[in-house]
Amino acid sequence: MNKPPDNYAFNQKHLLGLSDYSREDILYVLEQAKSFREILDRPIPKVPTLRDKTIVNLFYENSTRTRLSFELAQKRMGADVVNFSASTSSTKKGESLKDTIQNISSMKIDMVVVRHRSPGVPHFLTQCVDAAILNAGDGAHEHPTQALLDMFTMQQFHSDLRGKKVAIIGDISHSRVVRSNIIGLTKLGAEVVLCGPKTLIPVQVKALGVDVSYNLEETLAWCDVAMALRIQLERQDEGTELFPTLREYHEKFGIKLDHLDKYPDFKIMHPGPINRGVEMESEVADSERAVILDQVTNGVAVRMAVLYLLSGGNRVS
Repeated sequence: MNKPPDNYAFNQKHLLGLSDYSREDILYVLEQAKSFREILDRPIPKVPTLRDKTIVNLFYENSTRTRLSFELAQKRMGADVVNFSASTSSTKKGESLKDTIQNISSMKIDMVVVRHRSPGVPHFLTQCVDAAILNAGDGAHEHPTQALLDMFTMQQFHSDLRGKKVAIIGDISHSRVVRSNIIGLTKLGAEVVLCGPKTLIPVQVKALGVDVSYNLEETLAWCDVAMALRIQLERQDEGTELFPTLREYHEKFGIKLDHLDKYPDFKIMHPGPINRGVEMESEVADSERAVILDQVTNGVAVRMAVLYLLSGGNRVS
């Protein structure tokens, strides 16, 4: 079954990570996202669903796609939106995270979208305020809305993900996208293989129920979906060389144009931003096999669905 049962009721207050969501919860969010994706194609892509809600975007870490996607989703639904930037806030004066969020909460807010470099911050905020908390990325822990939009995009060409073969290629060690995707995809019945240099794949990932490959050719021949990850140089310890050069990384693990001819069945995804010429050749990113821009559009629809559900839409109180 690719939908939750008829007697299912969504009963989540927060989205801290997909580890807290059941298979039925995930399928229900994706089902709701279909309706919001249709709204985005209308001449006036707006609905007043969150007209009486106030949402704070609390970003302690740089972001372009995720922040803009959430903000656009909120405004498409009529919410009052407050954007918080740590670089221009009282945190520069020494204010703690707890004091910051409690001060913001005293302004009578309904939801908080938080992005932070430290794992566990979204969970911590649930202990500080009554507002619904949405995790927009916490350290290398989880990035649940990115995984949801990835799965939603996969459903557009594989309606049922059971038995589908998904390869996640690249910087596994430093990616929060990987963990959320592994959790979500395996709950939906997909098979997942991680591929990359040994220095970028932690030994313990096999405990999450996935296989590991160090051979890109074998991986691309096997998969239905190839999701390349950005090499996150900013998260790597200074002075620690995890591979000789970016050029050598591209030679061994970059998706190239000739791969599309050799292995004609797989779709190409990337959570962005892309390092062209590193994770994949520029022509690959721009090819018809790539659904990277679809991921961006679908991200707005998925975040609209999550905001709707966590605001109380069709949820058991």
